[in-house]
Amino acid sequence: MSHADLDSEPPYLYPDYRSSMLRAPRRELVRLPDRWFHALPGPAFGRVPVEAGDADLTRQHVAEPLGERIIVTGRVLDGDGRPVPHTLVEVWQANAAGRYVDPADQHPAPLDANFTGAGRCLTDAEGRYRFVSVKPGAYPWKNHHNAWRPAHIHFSLFGPQLASRLVTQMYFPGDPLMPMDPILNSIPDPRGRELLVAELDLETTVPEWALGYRWDIVLRGRHATPMEA
Repeated sequence: MSHADLDSEPPYLYPDYRSSMLRAPRRELVRLPDRWFHALPGPAFGRVPVEAGDADLTRQHVAEPLGERIIVTGRVLDGDGRPVPHTLVEVWQANAAGRYVDPADQHPAPLDANFTGAGRCLTDAEGRYRFVSVKPGAYPWKNHHNAWRPAHIHFSLFGPQLASRLVTQMYFPGDPLMPMDPILNSIPDPRGRELLVAELDLETTVPEWALGYRWDIVLRGRHATPMEA
């Protein structure tokens, strides 16, 4: 999943994003030899096979979670606009109150017993994926004074090899917190930032049930979806 347009990629070190100051490499990167680990075929499913119900995050527990129900769909494409079939797509997100099911998340917002916030699916023959979920809430983080992250969903895609993994985030249109988000704004090119924002899609929307959003993921080329460093 190489990216030709480096201006669309966030740098390893971006001081406004304080965590990058601790995690960014201080020395020149070293390319590892292509040994057996990097050549393992993908996608990697682990020991549990992907089931159809894994893509509906609202049906994983006894009752439905609280929050605004949404449908997120789109296509996984290569740099020439061709679909990438049978790709493993994983998502994880905060609940409608802006809290993750993670002991490290100490945000004093309520947990939802009916929402774990994780799902996965395989793209079909046309590269399409589809998830049903609830819209995640904004949440505070300690990056700077009064810092809040806009609503977003994390995405992970595995390519034809184990090492070819793309991790990125999808944002929602019109969110007033986006211009203040250092993670999104670490992407130098505004066109790259726009590629991370989904579109409200009335064709995907189910009347009186769920709003639909469309977000295509492009793996290579000038219009490649920016990935996390």
